[in-house]
Amino acid sequence: MKTKFIYVLMAALLIGSQTISAQNKGNKDNKQRPTPEQMVQRQTNQMVKTLMLDDATAAKFTPVYENYLKELRECRMMNRRDRMKNNNAEAKQTPKPVPTDVEIEKQIKDQFAQSRKILDIREKYYNEFRKILSPKQIMKIYQTEKSNANKFRKEFDRRKGQKPGEGRRHAAGRPMPK
Repeated sequence: MKTKFIYVLMAALLIGSQTISAQNKGNKDNKQRPTPEQMVQRQTNQMVKTLMLDDATAAKFTPVYENYLKELRECRMMNRRDRMKNNNAEAKQTPKPVPTDVEIEKQIKDQFAQSRKILDIREKYYNEFRKILSPKQIMKIYQTEKSNANKFRKEFDRRKGQKPGEGRRHAAGRPMPK
C-alpha cells in the first residue's frame, strides 16, 4: 500500500513538474513586439536575400530601401493618427456616433491624398532603385511586398477568428455584413 502511494506521489510530481516546465517555456516565447526600426531592418534583410544581391549592391540598396520603407510607413500612419486622436477624445463608454456626410467626405478625400502620396513615394524610389537594380529586381520588390501584405492580412483575419477575406472593409471603414 505504501509503495502504491509513493508511485502515485511520484507520478503527480512528475506531471506537475512537466506542466510548470511547459508554462515557463511558453512565457519565453511571448516576446515583445519589434520596434518599427527593427521591422524595417528585418524587411530590408529579407529583401536583400530575396533579390540575392552581392555585398556591393546590398550596401547601396540597403539605405535607399530603408528610407523607402520609413516613408511608406509614415504615409500609411497619416490617417491613422487623425482617427486615433478622434477616438481618444471621445469617451470610450459612449456609443460611436454615426459619421456625418461631411466627415465621410473628409475620410474619402484623406484616403485619396494618402494614395497619391504613396504613389509619389513609389515613383520617387523607383527612380532611386533603377540606379541600383534591374527592372526585374524592382518588380520582384513589388511582388514580394504584395505577397507579404496578403500574408499579414490573412494572419490578421485568422487572429480575429475569421476566414481569410472576411475581414475586408468597405470604403467607409465599416465591416462587411455577414
